[in-house]
Amino acid sequence: MPPDLKQVVRLQDLDNRLAELAREIAALPKHVAEIERKLVSHQRKLDADRAALAANQKERKKCEGDIQVQEQKISKLKDQMIGAKITNDQYRAFQHEIEFCQKEIRKCEDRILELMGESEALDRNVKAAEAALKTEKEQVDGETVRARERTAADKKAAQELQTERAVIVQSIDRALYQRYERVRASRKGVAVAEVVEGRCTACQIVLRLQYFQDLKRGDQVLPCESCQRILYYNPPQAVEDFDGGTRVTMS
Repeated sequence: MPPDLKQVVRLQDLDNRLAELAREIAALPKHVAEIERKLVSHQRKLDADRAALAANQKERKKCEGDIQVQEQKISKLKDQMIGAKITNDQYRAFQHEIEFCQKEIRKCEDRILELMGESEALDRNVKAAEAALKTEKEQVDGETVRARERTAADKKAAQELQTERAVIVQSIDRALYQRYERVRASRKGVAVAEVVEGRCTACQIVLRLQYFQDLKRGDQVLPCESCQRILYYNPPQAVEDFDGGTRVTMS
């Protein structure tokens, strides 16, 4: 394989890794924003449950106050019935008023029982949501710290790769580098393809036999006749079997 072609293959590896790092760096803030959005949503639900519980308790106090008011009215009415001479019609009017007050008291008592039942469920929801939210906040804080650390590590790795890339770009033939960039721009970032068993692994087109032989000689840089990617070929490696003294070809 020509030395410049080896450098181009390495350049493709670097660009692939740089693209991965760029995607990860871009994705991490989105990931943090998403879990923070869920946290805010759960916080709002907790706030709504707390508000409902507070409204429940407020209405219960109002009902209890209304009961006291009605009881005071009944007490005054009974005092008036005892302390003054009244006619039968007046007596019946007092009784009707007392019965109305007692009816209002029963309504308030029934409503208090309903509110107590609702309050128990709301209180359970609030306590469970508070515990879950505390755990979730800890998880979000941990995820945020890890995301920042990972982003810093990715940026450092990308900087190191960019440094190596710059060295390679300076060392290879300018025309070859320009060809690499043109193909990379037109082929979704992949400008180099390995040939395995006479086939371009990028577009899966089988090379012409003579063209494949020219590539195997390794004295020139050839593009795929179909996809125009820069081709490279790794010949099978021969490994000595020291036990048996035979040569085994590894492809």
